[in-house]
This record gives sequence, structure tokens and C-alpha cells, in this order.
Amino acid sequence: MIHFDVIADVITWSALVISLVAAAALSVLAYLRPRRAYIWFAAGSLGVALLAAASASGPAQFGLAPLVTVLGLTVAVFGGSPAASTALDLAMGGTVAPGLHGGIIVAEKRSADEEHRGVQSAVKREVLRGGLTIGVLERVASAGAIIAGFPEALAIVVAIKGVGRFTELEAPEARERFIIGTFASLIWACAGALVVHLALR
Repeated sequence: MIHFDVIADVITWSALVISLVAAAALSVLAYLRPRRAYIWFAAGSLGVALLAAASASGPAQFGLAPLVTVLGLTVAVFGGSPAASTALDLAMGGTVAPGLHGGIIVAEKRSADEEHRGVQSAVKREVLRGGLTIGVLERVASAGAIIAGFPEALAIVVAIKGVGRFTELEAPEARERFIIGTFASLIWACAGALVVHLALR
């Protein structure tokens, strides 16, 4: 006698694991060797994994919980940086000069004295330094919060990041980059973690 429920579960979990393995591999590739195609294919694979996790009839079976957790965290942490870079490229079109330490170069606001003297060229400085490291920490915290079933912690993560970056957000291009990059990174991390949360529920 054929048990269609068992067959459906096997198909669902196979699709989940295969798509999550693909998303994790492509996310790591996109992180180590940035190419836009990698992150787009990773996003497609992540979408399939989300659908499979949402349609699963119960919590992870066949001893897959640890594997799904590791793969989901890998996707969340490694894929967020290329996802943010892609979103920033699409939104800003490469109009902002990159800095040496992962930030961007912006012109400082001229002082009243400089404006009075007619100084035209403002001093340039790098802002939003260390974004790569901060992004990894942000995604680890966000993914951990979603997997643990404590999404309220996302507000704490965003608040800490906002307070830490507050003094650097005077320039419009810095504000835009901060908002777009943070949202893209967090959305990606939450999507990767949501696969795990749904699979373990």
C-alpha cells in the first residue's frame, strides 16, 4: 500500500535540502568571489527552500534538523553581504566612491567659516567603515533571533547599529547606503533563518 503522505514528505524534504545546499554554496561563492549571478541564483534557491519549508507537514524529519540549521545559518550569514552589495549597486549605480576600509568616501559639510570664505572643495573622508564585519555580526544576531523564535531582538540589532553609525549619517549618500544596505542584509538573513525556523517548528 502506497502512503502518499510519506512520499510527499520525502519530496518536500528532498527539495528543501537540495535547494538549501545550493543556496548555501552559491552564497559562499558570492561572498568569496563576488559575481551578481551567484547571488541571483542563491536567491532563487532560497525561495524554493522557503516554499518547501512552509509546506512541510511537520518538524524536520530523517535527522535533518542539524543539517538544515547549519545550511540556513550559512545562507543567512554569507549571502547577506553580496545581497546588500547588489541592492546598493542597483539603487546607487556605483555613484559613490568606495573607501579603503569597506566604507564610502563623502565630502564633509563645510563650516560656516569656510562657506563665508568661499571655499569650494570640501574635505573628503571615509564613513561607514568596517561594514563587512558589522554586517556579519548583524546577520548572526538576526538569524539567531529568528531561529530562536525571538524576532523582537531584530529591533535591538537595528537600534545598536543605528546608534553606532549615527554620527556618520550626516551625508545623504551615507544615509541611503546605510538604509539600503541594512535592509537588504537583514531581509536576506531573516529569509535564511526563516527556512530553519519553519523546518524546525
